[in-house]
Parts: sequence; C-alpha cells; structure tokens
Amino acid sequence: MQNHSFVTEFVLLRLSQNSKVQKMVFAVFFLVYTATVGSNMLIVVTVICSPALLGSPMYFFLAFLSFLDICVSSIIIPKMISDSLCERKTISFEGCMMQLFAEHFLAGVEMTVLTAMAYDRYVAICKPLHYSSIMTRQLCCMLMGVAWTGGFLHSIIQILFTFQLPFCGPNVIDHFLCDLYPLLKLACTDTHTFGLLVVANSGSFCIVVFSLLLVSYGVILFSLRKHSSEGQRKALSTCGSHIAVVVLFFIPCIFTYARPPAAFSFDKMVAIFYTMLTPLLNPLIYTFRNKDVKNAIRKVWSRLVAVSHVK
Repeated sequence: MQNHSFVTEFVLLRLSQNSKVQKMVFAVFFLVYTATVGSNMLIVVTVICSPALLGSPMYFFLAFLSFLDICVSSIIIPKMISDSLCERKTISFEGCMMQLFAEHFLAGVEMTVLTAMAYDRYVAICKPLHYSSIMTRQLCCMLMGVAWTGGFLHSIIQILFTFQLPFCGPNVIDHFLCDLYPLLKLACTDTHTFGLLVVANSGSFCIVVFSLLLVSYGVILFSLRKHSSEGQRKALSTCGSHIAVVVLFFIPCIFTYARPPAAFSFDKMVAIFYTMLTPLLNPLIYTFRNKDVKNAIRKVWSRLVAVSHVK
C-alpha cells in the first residue's frame, strides 16, 4: 500500500498547552499507569499461578481481560507521559496508524471477551447442572480465537480506509491520541462517506454488543427469582460487577463512535475514561472484591516471599 500524503508526522495538542498542567498530567498519569499495570499484572500472575482459578472459565476470562487492559494502557499512556515533558509533541504518520490500529484492535477483542464473560455467567446461573459440560476449555479457547479474529477484522477495515486518505496539511491533531474523527478533520478530501463507515463499523458494533449484553444480563437477573436468597446475593454481586464494567466501557465508546463526525470540547475527557480509567477500575470492580481472588493473591504472595527467603 502507498499513502499519497505530504504529512509525515502529526502534532498532538494533548490535554493542555499549559506547562503547569503538563507537569500535573505527567504525575497523575504516571501513577495511573503504574497502578493499572501493577494491579492487572497481579491478577494475571495470580490466576496463572493458581490452578483452581485457571481451571475456572470466569477467572480465565478475567485474566485475559486484565492482559488486554495492560496492552491498551501501554499503547496510549507512556506516549502521553513522555510528551508531557517534551516541547514538541509529535508522532510519525506510521506511528499514528499503528496506534490507531492497536487501539481499535484491542477494543474489539475486549468487547468480544466481555460478551464471552456474559455467556459464562448465563450458563453458570441459568444452566448450572450443564456448566462443566458446556464451558469446556476448548470452548473458552475458541471464544478467545473469535475475539482475536473479530478485533482484527474490526480494526483492519478502518485502518485500510484511513491509510488511503490524503493528508496535505495542517497536521495538528486536537487530541492526545490518534483516533478516527480527529484524523478525518485533517484529511484534504471529502470524508462524509468514511464518517458513515466509522458509525456503521465502530458505532453499530458497540451498540449491538452493548444491547446483547444488557439483554443477556436481564435474562440472568430475571432467572434469579428461582434461586435461594444466598444464591441470589452471590449472583447479584458477580453480575453487578460485570454490568458496571460493561457500562463504564461501552457508554463512552458509543458516545464517541455512534454519532456523526463532530468535535466536542469534552471528547478528550470521554476518551480518558475508556482508554485509561476503565483499565484502572476493572481490577477493583471485578476481582479485588472477590474472596477467591483475594485468598489466591495471599497464597501466591506468601509463596513468592517464601521462595525469596530461601534464595
């Protein structure tokens, strides 16, 4: 492929041009990134080192979700942190396209993983006697394969069209990352059709998956009336966590992509929510409230301390 553009790099305006605000951005997002990677890595290591958790489809998906959150944060926040210390905040054309591809690829994978987690909870609550025969390791691996394939197809469609757009200047992106709508504003051609493609691809994808998830959790909650009060309490706690993560992830995505191309002053804040805060909050919402995970973390930590003392 060859892109017929005069622009070789883009200038990112980031959150603010104020030097004091940039120093604050460095401090805050350095802490956010450290906490995000640390907490999600702790979950991944705990699940991998705990056979009981790794053998459970729910925790298998949770570990995979934590891995995705680490990847999403790592393609956005380090660049943002380093740029807060630089006078000129640029990203090469190829780097911009790679960031755009990775962002949408991982988001597409995460949507599919959240759907797989909803299906896992549906089977566990509505068909408990058949859970072990339905949610096999083969099915879990197949769902992960579907997630990677779906995320790749979702992202590659957009990147192929974006790469063909001519960028003749200006090259200033009023955002802290390379995303579709900020790039469309810079293309020196009519992008109305491509804007509709973004809505049809990203926007409709978000709406359809979010609707399916709401319906599935509605069915699960409706079926709880047949369970005991203790079973209802446990199921509501688990499903409540899942629904909270789904809402936190999908509502900002739907606002961003399921509308015609237009610039709003709070687009950056919405983007911060689903690219940075959601990966930070997922471990707190999903796992650190979970007794099994907390016990497994203590065991893994005790094992690591014992090994370090032996050495």
